[in-house]
Amino acid sequence: MERAMYTLYYAPGSANLVVHLALIETGARYELKKIDIENGEQRTPAYLAINPLGVVPTLIVDGVAHTEAASLAMLLAERHPDARLAPAVGSAQRADYLQWMFYLANNLQSLFRQWFYPGDHLAEGAEAVKEHSRIGIEKGWTFLDRHLAEHGPYLLGDTFTLPDLYALMLMRWARHMPRPATEWPHIAALATRLKARPAWQRMCEEEALVEWA
Repeated sequence: MERAMYTLYYAPGSANLVVHLALIETGARYELKKIDIENGEQRTPAYLAINPLGVVPTLIVDGVAHTEAASLAMLLAERHPDARLAPAVGSAQRADYLQWMFYLANNLQSLFRQWFYPGDHLAEGAEAVKEHSRIGIEKGWTFLDRHLAEHGPYLLGDTFTLPDLYALMLMRWARHMPRPATEWPHIAALATRLKARPAWQRMCEEEALVEWA
């Protein structure tokens, strides 16, 4: 049976990164369609017709458009179980897998949006919002680093899974922060391990990423 074909709408280095990595890791067939965020292509009628929120990523699955990076990556892991990006339903590690995916999405990723776009949250207090997000992100790295020190080398112990790719995307986003994620030693070791994977190298080539590649 021929594998499914996906279409990923992306902007280089954005939240699509984890979905792109998941596509590569699963061995799925896909095509990429770049959205020019800087020139506002995400707000054009053509793009809003498939993603009314006007954001990336959008993934076309069986002809239907779907959004939300974490859910898209989890869907790919579910549709391609042979890639072993997620523990099987009912397995001992399944709860930990879900916990990490929701932690990264609901805590760390949401704080990054405040860091990058503080004025969207509180126009008159943008600097306060940014400082709040920085503190929260650094607390998150401390939490992850401690966990890796005690239970690593991956977030689920000895097993590489989707949450590791999600964390890697967020590490890249932190590269210009006052304390990049790689200043935490166990996170730095995880980043080195993950960036050596062929999927990371292929993703960087396809999205033309050269910084922190």
